[in-house]
Amino acid sequence: MTALHTVLGATGGAGRAIAEELIRQGHRVRTVNRSGSEIEGASETVGADIETPEGARAAVAGSEVVYLAAQPPYDDWRDRFPAMLGSALGAAEEHGAKLVMVDNLYMYGPGSSPMTEDTPMRATDKKGTVRIEMVEMLDNGIARGVRVTSGRASDYFGPDSGNSTVTALAIEPALEGKAPKWMGRTDVPHSLAYLPDVARAYVVLGTDSRADGSHWVLPHIAPVTGAEFLDLVKKTADIPSSRTRISKPMLLMAAPFHAMSRESLGVYYQWNSPFVADSSRFESTFESFETTPLEQAIAETVLESGLEAHPIAR
Repeated sequence: MTALHTVLGATGGAGRAIAEELIRQGHRVRTVNRSGSEIEGASETVGADIETPEGARAAVAGSEVVYLAAQPPYDDWRDRFPAMLGSALGAAEEHGAKLVMVDNLYMYGPGSSPMTEDTPMRATDKKGTVRIEMVEMLDNGIARGVRVTSGRASDYFGPDSGNSTVTALAIEPALEGKAPKWMGRTDVPHSLAYLPDVARAYVVLGTDSRADGSHWVLPHIAPVTGAEFLDLVKKTADIPSSRTRISKPMLLMAAPFHAMSRESLGVYYQWNSPFVADSSRFESTFESFETTPLEQAIAETVLESGLEAHPIAR
């Protein structure tokens, strides 16, 4: 029988995209979420609480490859995320499955650009230290002989991109004819990833044994400044020329009343100085991988959201 690929957190932005890419490539796919909500084309759907070892074991049973795309709420990582990984890692180990961790770049900390797999993990903020702890858990699993790999991606955007900061600040306001927003400075380079590219990269990690036992910085679109990105969004959505930015004082004022603003303060450095990913190791290992050009990615995001793209952006 064809190998079973299981996506944990299959209704989130990254999880859904990974599941849909696996289905598109013809794999047998099990989707897992708390409610058991189905995704079209999946071979089966399981409702499970993977934060418990029992729920994770039930979700993973019979799988060849498991993608951990689930995550707790952004303001609850410290108390829940390592335990969730522990449950998923333990279940993968028990059932002999390969675990693909959907990861980000928070573990590196300020002043780390360009970030590669060999860049020291120096984060001291709450979110970054959680990610460091989870990398150590994955490495311990590798040392025990568990098939583990992880992919590290910066901020992504795209159709159905869930809790993407870039989509929420820049794309969604533009779809309503409002000025798109950017976090932090708009004149420093920032690596962005297009969600369908991210999904394809995770499937590469899941299906190629050369990925096993290593962490990978995933391919990104060439770094752009916030101003460049917002100008392309405005041109594509054909909206007035205004754009705006969210400053640190604005976050500080909102923090007592707004959890996302409060949680964003610790990682504000990512938006206020260069934040650039170097995926040359991935690209040299998996030679045929190509990313979507930025203009095309923005146009597809806008079109998939039901708004006709500006002709010059097609």
